Amino acid sequence: MHHHQCYSRREMLSLCKNGFGGLALFSLLGIPACKSPDPTGNLLGLGQTPHYPARAKSVIFLYMDGGISQVDSFDPKPRLTLENGQDPYRKFKVDATQFNNIGRILKSPWDFKQYGESGIWVSDLFPHIAQCVDDLAVVRSMVSDFPEHTNANYFLHTGIGIQGRPSMGAWVNYGLGSENEDLPGYVVLDGGLIPPGGMDNFKNGFLPASYQASILRAGPQPLANIQPLEASEELQKKKLRLARQMDDSLLGKIGEEDQINAAIHNYELAFRMQAAVPELNDLNSETEATRRLYGLDSDDPHTRSYAAQCLLARRLVERGVRFIELTCPRVAADRWDQHDNLKDGHERNAHAVDQPIAGLLRDLKHRGLLETTLVVFAGEFGRTPFAQGTNGRDHNPSAFSIWMAGAGVKGGTVYGQTDEYGYRVIDKPTTIHDLHATMLHLMGINHEQLTFRFSGRDIRLTDVAGEVIKDILV
Repeated sequence: MHHHQCYSRREMLSLCKNGFGGLALFSLLGIPACKSPDPTGNLLGLGQTPHYPARAKSVIFLYMDGGISQVDSFDPKPRLTLENGQDPYRKFKVDATQFNNIGRILKSPWDFKQYGESGIWVSDLFPHIAQCVDDLAVVRSMVSDFPEHTNANYFLHTGIGIQGRPSMGAWVNYGLGSENEDLPGYVVLDGGLIPPGGMDNFKNGFLPASYQASILRAGPQPLANIQPLEASEELQKKKLRLARQMDDSLLGKIGEEDQINAAIHNYELAFRMQAAVPELNDLNSETEATRRLYGLDSDDPHTRSYAAQCLLARRLVERGVRFIELTCPRVAADRWDQHDNLKDGHERNAHAVDQPIAGLLRDLKHRGLLETTLVVFAGEFGRTPFAQGTNGRDHNPSAFSIWMAGAGVKGGTVYGQTDEYGYRVIDKPTTIHDLHATMLHLMGINHEQLTFRFSGRDIRLTDVAGEVIKDILV
């Protein structure tokens, strides 16, 4: 039988005055408490009412760190093959690039073929994803404002090319709240590489601190301290009670303080995660067929690593986690950033992610989860149609390809167009703000209405721009 501590009226009032921090501690100490709004107006643990019916309950963001080459993946350009080795300056205006080591026009080392009923072209880099094209909307007309990784990463993740703004996952959880009390609403699965720009890609910025990403790894130790270190549960609860009294005393002196409230909330969540996360991470409960589908039996350790992330992403979706981002595995190549040895680097990266991503799409579909899960595959920019040096490609923010699948996305669609070299967008240019507006739209959020008052104005993920990409939606 649980022994509930009795509280005097004064203790009760002192607990209650601390907003959601106090409420958090009620459940921490095993005391039932009614749900009540936290200071930001979000209901703790309860989803908010969307602006209109949501197609997506969750987002899985497959982040292709480094900038995958569009002309080697989803945007075939026969003209590059025809003019391979010729001088690009004689063909088109060449913009300055990151390293300005501009070589000859470089054809793709991979062949493209058409797949599915839609006949979408995919390169031989992605034989598994190619089998899923009828579920994909490929956007070939993406543009970015930044030619360098760090700022381009901040732009992709936060809608602004500078450090310190809230990540899209933080915005989603601020807008909708979490569906699962025992897991964070925004999870980044760590493949082993920290992207340029570091952890600020995943932070809460000026939003309350409880909305930042929790970083998990696939494997027996998903995060530090997941096993309680105390000798008994009672001892752990006593420690937590002491921490609560100290926080309570401090808040009593200084009033509401977001960082302290967030710390209280995080203690509480961490306590519950000690039960939820080991169960979440136990991939042995999956069938042999499912494990094979994702590639957990692959000879390539990087494929196995990414397969575990993809399978974990599906398990997080099943448990109501709102926003899940996967980072790239630490292959020998430098992410997708092939300034030289394009063929070797892109092949290693593609081999690591191709089967696991296709497995994820098929598994979600088979379980009926793809209808309510938005899957987004995107890097921060594209690459040049001419070589950097002899056998690499430099950064190209003027054109790149991404794809989306699942909740409300019209599968088998190609949107936008680049020129004959895949160098610049010539039809339906699509910005990062448009991508964010579309992701929020599918989650039932009007991107113009999701705002937070900061430094004297209402700020939003899409800044002052962004249009929903209606042509790729059902």
